[in-house]
Amino acid sequence: MTATLIHGIRSLVTNEPALARDPSAPDAPLGLVADAALVIEGEHVVWAGPAADAPAADTAYDVEGRAVLPGFVDSHSHLVYAGDRTQEFNARMSGRPYTAGGIRTTVAATRAASDDELAATLARHLAEALRQGTTTLETKSGYGLTVDQEARAVRIAAGLTDEVTYLGAHIVAPEHDGDPAAYVAEVTGPMLDACAPYARWIDVFCEQGAFDGDQARAILTAGQARGLLPRVHANQLSYGPGVRLAVELGAASADHCTHLTDADVDALGQGDTVATLLPGCEFSTRAVYPDARRLLDAGATVALSTDCNPGSSFTSSVPFCVAIAVREMGMTPDEAVWAATAGGARALRRTDVGRLGPGAYADLAVLDAPSHVHLAYRPGVPLVTEVWRRGVRAV
Repeated sequence: MTATLIHGIRSLVTNEPALARDPSAPDAPLGLVADAALVIEGEHVVWAGPAADAPAADTAYDVEGRAVLPGFVDSHSHLVYAGDRTQEFNARMSGRPYTAGGIRTTVAATRAASDDELAATLARHLAEALRQGTTTLETKSGYGLTVDQEARAVRIAAGLTDEVTYLGAHIVAPEHDGDPAAYVAEVTGPMLDACAPYARWIDVFCEQGAFDGDQARAILTAGQARGLLPRVHANQLSYGPGVRLAVELGAASADHCTHLTDADVDALGQGDTVATLLPGCEFSTRAVYPDARRLLDAGATVALSTDCNPGSSFTSSVPFCVAIAVREMGMTPDEAVWAATAGGARALRRTDVGRLGPGAYADLAVLDAPSHVHLAYRPGVPLVTEVWRRGVRAV
């Protein structure tokens, strides 16, 4: 197998503290290496460290003094959809508050779309995210809300990405208005049967206007019984039981975490559930940002993701979310970059992405900048100049 040496790296983020060789931050979790190199074979990294110590390789590639970091791991998106919600966004920016009801607009459009249209939209967004450095992306169903529609959503998603989430419990389907119990029975019965073969995860929107704590528990435990791993839309619009339910059930992540009690923060700090923060959503809805500093100081693991969806966060840019997290949520640049790479990997329970050490996939983003700090220092600037995915230069 051919080995490729990637050299000329001014600053390398490995997310492997044992590899750190940067005098300015020798013990940081980013595992920074100054004047670094990588060796890749096939799809994987086989060596990382100072360029002066690099082993021989068959070919070489020079990034000419740029910073390199792991490809971003976007662990929360909703990209199997059709339609447009520009008017809703415009109205919201004119003073109307966001509620979960806008999802129904997308449900109607998605049901009317063909399989090819849905697949093309998902592929377009995956390509858009890849150009911005995202090499691993999770996406959900949730805009079909019938057995057949949800099954085709997860089937289409599984054809294009490895991380697929069954979110039949996004809102109560219009057909079951006034009878949420009947819809929960469908979500945990025939719909789950149809979707489980295509999904890795099960999710629920545990929120006022969607599903309460008891309903969410029934949905998640039914998914667990079918071998799906839980994650939870938790505490986005109000205080509620979502975060503590996620921790209790051993969910990989509690996503949003905008409105947290001290008990919620303590639970996340003491458990293994990742707090996935989605600042694009707060930006797009003019809502209060989650307090990342509070979570980090409590010992919680924090991830950053885009929540890319056509209603409340229509961005696929992880660098944009990094910049917001630093400016508005109390995170340092190092913490935000870790959360967008290793943190996202933790939220997906992956050890093969989100880092650039031996054995990891050779997924990397090359910045037209000397340091990862520029992602927050130069917000809005398209700094990702190259992307490698599984050892192939894709962008």
